[in-house]
Amino acid sequence: MRHGCHTVIASRSLPRVLMAARKLAGATGRRCLPLCMDVRAPPAVMAAVDQALKEFGRIDILINCAAGNFLCPAGALSFNAFKTVMDIDTSGTFNVSRVLYEKFFRDHGGVIVNITATLGNRGQALQVHAGSAKAAVDAMTRHLAVEWGPQNIRVNSLAPGPISGTEGLRRLGGPQASLSTKVTASPLQRLGNKTEIAHSVLYLASPLASYVTGAVLVADGGAWLTFPNDVKGLADFASFSSKL
Repeated sequence: MRHGCHTVIASRSLPRVLMAARKLAGATGRRCLPLCMDVRAPPAVMAAVDQALKEFGRIDILINCAAGNFLCPAGALSFNAFKTVMDIDTSGTFNVSRVLYEKFFRDHGGVIVNITATLGNRGQALQVHAGSAKAAVDAMTRHLAVEWGPQNIRVNSLAPGPISGTEGLRRLGGPQASLSTKVTASPLQRLGNKTEIAHSVLYLASPLASYVTGAVLVADGGAWLTFPNDVKGLADFASFSSKL
């Protein structure tokens, strides 16, 4: 919004995005339309895209960032828990991309940025659900880049690392002492911040990346290269069972 865009933000929780939209509009002077939408439900996605097009007349950029995650060993992961994460992350990304392609991008071009992760690169322990879902999204990024490129649609992924002050880090980072040890062992020896991820998305969405499509940009300070894969930590989850 600080770079000139009006925005639409969507969530299953309308009160959350209503509050966020007011803050964003107040901070930037741009318009922000909050919508209630579940990415798992194509009819809801269609209605939201129609509302956005009615409000603004066009959509130039899509950021797919809906996700669900938690720590759980594969042997304790319920079938429904695995399916839920795949439905939100993978099917949700396809649903929104597919609807927007049909309703606007096919005839006008556009940019899609999918927020993914590096979990599947090394088979991160306790993350078979999210790692599988995000790896599928990275594959989808390449497929859509190939198929939709002739319609002037660029599709890329951004894979963030551990980012301070986020819900993801709070839920997945583990004990503070253990996290600090992992972070200092990474090449840049620090956590990332939300502004750095915003700048990475801005690059992929902007004309600065006009010749970039089908790529996965990793913004994690090199953490995926050096973070320990905590197989020993599986013992701490011996009696854990996912209840989703």
